[in-house]
Amino acid sequence: MSTDTREFQTIKVEVDGPLGRLTLNRPERLNAIGGTMLQELAEAARWFDSHRELRVVIVSGAGRAFSAGADLKDAIVAPAANKSRSSWLYRRESGQYGLRAADALEQMRAVTIAQVQGYAVGGGVILAAVCDLRVASEDAVFFIPEVDLGLPLAWGGIPRLVREIGPAMTKELVMTCRRFSAPEAKAIGFLNRVVPEARLVEEVEALARELVEKPSVPVVITKEHVNAVTRAMSAGLTPYADGDVLMSAIDEEESRTAASEYRKKAFKK
Repeated sequence: MSTDTREFQTIKVEVDGPLGRLTLNRPERLNAIGGTMLQELAEAARWFDSHRELRVVIVSGAGRAFSAGADLKDAIVAPAANKSRSSWLYRRESGQYGLRAADALEQMRAVTIAQVQGYAVGGGVILAAVCDLRVASEDAVFFIPEVDLGLPLAWGGIPRLVREIGPAMTKELVMTCRRFSAPEAKAIGFLNRVVPEARLVEEVEALARELVEKPSVPVVITKEHVNAVTRAMSAGLTPYADGDVLMSAIDEEESRTAASEYRKKAFKK
């Protein structure tokens, strides 16, 4: 089978027969997720679904990190950084980009495997959460800094984390913003496997090939069945207003102060 690719600004995508790859491609920014990337992720999900023989997609980040999360310098992801583009209508629309991207990736027909190295921060954690399976290197570090930024966790993050790790751990990790290791992430059920950094790519490729070799119909049915059960279990935890809540919080004086202090620390280097 021939390899198919498509050009994007912030990500790389490739399909080689039954196996696909989606790579976040902003290594100079630790694959921080801006508005362009969110829109391209949603479009990539549709592109992958157009390949009828595709079975598995590996989701990874170029360079030394999976993703540093939302790009705090991006005027779409953080509209308060650019007041000239912060009309309510614009902010509401841009506030939904993250949720739309997360939903599109989660609803892809192919099984998705997150390959996590380095940092997975905020939106990077959510991006991993929408994948069906997750493998991380032993030295991977996770944290969710939104509360320290004066913001609620959006992009459908709360219901997805409750689904994966339960309400108590979701509250703790989101409220405290503390860092947690790959072994802890596996212990609480967020990761399937933790492997040495030198073997991460090899282990993920082997898992992908193993799934590709399975009969396709029961694998697809299993994914859809599990997803249907988890949707039923989380009924009422709908994230449809995430963008509105996020944009409202940005305008709070306390949130603006927290965000300013966080940015000073984050951009000190």
